[in-house]
This record gives sequence, structure tokens and C-alpha cells, in this order.
Amino acid sequence: MNIDDGSVNCAMKIQKFLAGEEFHAYQFFGAHILKKEVVFRLYAESVEKVAVIGDFSDWNEVVMANTEHESVYSVVVPNAKKGMLYKYRVYAKDGSVVEHCDPFGFAMELRPGFASIITDLQEYRFLDETWLLKREKNYNRPMNIYEVHLASFQTNPQNEHGFFTYEELADRLIAHVKEHHFNYIECMPLSEHPADCSWGYQNTGFYAPTSRYGKPLSLMKFVDKCHQAGIGVILDFVPVHFAIDEYGLAKFGGQPCFEYPYEDISVSEWGTLNFNHTKGSVASFIQSAANYWLQIYHFDGIRMDAISRAIYWQGDPRRGVNTGAVNFIKRMNKGLHKYNPNAMLIAEDSTDFLKVTAPVAYDGLGFDYKWDMGFMNDTLEFFKLPPVHRPANYGKLIFSMQYFYQELFLLAFSHDEVVHGKATIIQKMWGDYDVKFPQARALYAYFFTHPGKKLNFMGNEIAQFREWDEKREQDWDILSFPMHKSFQQYYKDLCFLYQTEKSLYDGEYNKDCFAWLESSARNYVTYAYSRQVDDEQIVVVLNFSDQFWSSFPIAVSTGKWKELLNSDWEMYGGCTKKTDQNIRCSKNAEHRCTDSNRMDFNRMYTLFLDLAPFSARIFKTK
Repeated sequence: MNIDDGSVNCAMKIQKFLAGEEFHAYQFFGAHILKKEVVFRLYAESVEKVAVIGDFSDWNEVVMANTEHESVYSVVVPNAKKGMLYKYRVYAKDGSVVEHCDPFGFAMELRPGFASIITDLQEYRFLDETWLLKREKNYNRPMNIYEVHLASFQTNPQNEHGFFTYEELADRLIAHVKEHHFNYIECMPLSEHPADCSWGYQNTGFYAPTSRYGKPLSLMKFVDKCHQAGIGVILDFVPVHFAIDEYGLAKFGGQPCFEYPYEDISVSEWGTLNFNHTKGSVASFIQSAANYWLQIYHFDGIRMDAISRAIYWQGDPRRGVNTGAVNFIKRMNKGLHKYNPNAMLIAEDSTDFLKVTAPVAYDGLGFDYKWDMGFMNDTLEFFKLPPVHRPANYGKLIFSMQYFYQELFLLAFSHDEVVHGKATIIQKMWGDYDVKFPQARALYAYFFTHPGKKLNFMGNEIAQFREWDEKREQDWDILSFPMHKSFQQYYKDLCFLYQTEKSLYDGEYNKDCFAWLESSARNYVTYAYSRQVDDEQIVVVLNFSDQFWSSFPIAVSTGKWKELLNSDWEMYGGCTKKTDQNIRCSKNAEHRCTDSNRMDFNRMYTLFLDLAPFSARIFKTK
């Protein structure tokens, strides 16, 4: 990034940084290109000496001074240029000397190297003004997210590490998500990290896009291409912990600087180090990093990982609320909303902590959406059950709507559900190969018609059986098998339905737009509900049993219905011909229904439906 060094009010910047009030610390710290030189600035507490070494000095020391503040070291290097490698050599008071990458470095060399790279972030000119002007938080719009790990979406046989560049991946991903009717891509963490097996969740370079896929300029082009194609991009961000590698943030300057000073709260369950969110310098570092990705790279949202570990000490409610970290989350989200009013902040949070998606002004945490982990767990556990046990667990699939309106929920079948022995989504389905597919089709009809925004991990759309492995690309060759090909077509059609039917996304956080039509057919393991907005209404009927039900009655408000989708149609691998002949509706018929209807209409008609085993049928008023 180019800056005019003379215009920077150093004292003010440092004061705000230390107070935890700074959201643009990257404009001050790090390596900044001036007209004919580069200024380096580093924050290091209680150290003996700091020097910068790099290509510009033949890796000899250029000593940095702390004239602006006792913990802020800086130096101007006349012959330093864009593209040169550098590190900081930090001398601790205990006599140890460690070479570090720049905590604010904008780029790093490919692992296992860890030198930072002098980078000009103003070199690229985005062409996404139209997208940014119309961008919004999507509260009453469809949001269908494709979660992707860039290294294993597709592998490049021409690259020794198997990586495509950011730009090459953009072309491939845009084509794929458009074909499958996704409108957002969520990238697993792209901040630099030393171990591929960490999937990007153990960071050493919080401001450096991983060099596995190219330079910062290439990532900017990735986001820009997506925006010009009408695709939003969300970045997975890690605000709770960081990698223990010596050259990173761990014991910076020979003592805890970014982490807590006490091991029982500084070491996480993953063996990483927890950020000390109560320190102003740490707070400014993290929130500036989040703001950096939104402002500099034009990401449309930040999905924040492991928020439960910030809410409670070590993520354990029995240890109590971590008030300091909770207050940090509130301040960070409030500031991010201020600087990025149309960007989304999404929490991965498995707790029942209240007001996660309430505004900070109303004592909430200030997130726009929260992953519905309860929906995910209950739903997938249900589909693992043999049909004989499903009546006893019938309530699992009703429970989600009992708490749904407490938060703004996002439904996610993410990477965490298809790895580490958990089995992929299709593999979780009860029974053998042939029986898994109709269940998965019915499951996804439930998923896409249930209120809440949507997220699926790559491979779910082709019913991949092999668990995800970050070292291998997805099993695209399975699409040569008819069952997988027909499932893919079903998935596309279901996503298209979600994107185009207003009742499935508009007003989804309004209690008046959802009603149970059948939630007491325990012995039939059959459910029905209505989604309605304005004069548009959709009815969803789900048979999760292994039995065929003939003329199953569902009470509805009108006698005119069009069938939009049937998961048992032959074109999807089922047994039912695509026809409307089996739709029969009677006026004033006797019907079975529950008392939990919230909609203001009289159910004067009854649909009599033939329901195939493990099937879903979706209807719309004519």
C-alpha cells in the first residue's frame, strides 16, 4: 500500500491502537511504499532491540528506532522496493533472538518459508462499483452459499503443489456456482498459514493472502471477477486463536504479547494460542484485520470462526462468560458495521448465548447471521436413524422452528460435517447405496425450504461419498454414475427453486410467513408446512418414512395447486412420472392438522397426496 508518510498523525494512530479503538492499523504498521523508499513499522513490547533484514540489505540488519513510542519501532529504507522479501529480527530482554514475519505483512513467501513481501495494495483497480452499490445484507433475499477449500476444489496437474491461481480458480468456481444456482462463495481461511492440514485456521499472517494460490493482486482479481459475474464472496476469518510457530505471533519479543499470560487460558483445544482480547493492541490488531479484508479486498462478508470460544472461557459454559472477549466482539462488530454498512458479519457459534444477532445498541453481539448448529445436528442425527426409530424421534425436526426466531439463523452443512470420520452428507443417510439417495433428496428439500439462509460445502451437490481430504480434489468423476448425475440435476433444480420462489426467502424471519400444516403425524414420519409472503404460498410435504402413503391428507387454504418439484420423479432417480394427475384436492374435507398454525387464513381444502418412501413434494398456489 502506498501512503503519504507525512500525513499520518503518528501519535493519534498509536494512541487509538493501544486503546483498542483502531480499525485501520494496517495503514500505519507494516511495510509501506513511499515515493522512493519504504517505511517499516512494528509493534513489539518490552524488547531489547528490533532490526529489519531483507533483500534490500543483503539480509544484514537495519536497526529500527522507537522514537514515536517505546513499543513502536520504525525505519525508512531508501533502496527497499516492491517485491523484496523481509523479516524482523527481534532481540528479547532474556537474550533470545527470533526472526519473525511481519504481523502486518501484506504478503508472504510460500511455506515453509516465512519472509514477508513488500507489497503495493493500491496497484489493482477494481471494476465492481455496480456490485458494491447494490450490495446488501440479504435479509429478504436468497442467499445460497457454496463453501470451498480452494486447494481441493480442483487440483492443477501442471503445478508441483497442485494449486491453481486465484484467478484460475475464479473462472472455474464462477462457472460451477452459476450452473448450480449458488449466489455466494465462502472461502475457507485465506490468511497465510504454515500447515496445509490446518485448512487455514491456524494463521501466522493475518493480513497476508496465502501465497499457495498467488499474490494479493491475484486475490483481488478473484473477488472482482466474482462480483462482475454477480457472485458475492465471503471470507472465513479466525479472530480467536493463532498458530504457535515461533516466527509468527507466539511469545512475540520473548513474552506473551498477543496471547494470555496464563497457560490454562492461553492454550486452546487445538494446541493454538488464544488471543488476549482485553488488550487494546490485540483488539486493534484483530479488528483491523477483519476490516482490511472487507475494505482492501472487497469481500462481501466475514464468517467468524469459533465464536463460542470467545463467548465462554475455552468455549466451556461451566467456566463462565469471558466478559472481556464478549465486549471486544461487540466493539469490533459495531466498528465493522460503521465502516462496512452493507457487508455481512456471520458467527459460527454452537452456544445458546442470547442476542448473538441483535444489534450492539440493544446489548447484542452485533452479528448479522448465526450458523444454526442445532438444526444441523438434529437433522443429520435423524437421518442416520433406521426408519423404525424415526417415529420416536419425530420431534427432532419440529424443534428447530421452536427457537428459530430467537436469532437470524443460517443453515449450514459445512466442511466440519464431512471429515474426521463423520462421513459425508450422503453417507450419513441410513441404509445401503440405493436407499441413501432418496433420503438425501428428501433431506435437501427440507433444507432448502426450511427458513434460514443456506450454506453447503463443496461435494454435497454431487452426493460425494468419500470424506473430504484437503490433499485431493473433489470426486468429479462420480458424475459418470447415473445416480450421482441425477442427484446433481435434482440439487440444481432445488437451488433454482430456492433462488426464484419468493416465498422461500422473503419474510423468512417473520413468524407470520411460516405455518405447520402437519406436525403430529408421528407414526407416518410425515411433515408439512407452508411458506407464504404477500399472495404467494408454497406447501412442502415430507415423508421421511420407508413406507408409501396413499391419499395422505394435508389441509390447505385453496384448491388450486401446481407441483413445483417431487424428489421421487424419475428424472431424479425416483419412480414417479412427472405428472399432475395424482394431485387431488377436496373442499371442506375432514383433515388432520395441528393447532400451531400462525397464518391468517382458513384451511378450507384438503390435498390428498401419494407420498413415496423418503420423498418430498413441493407445491405452489396457481
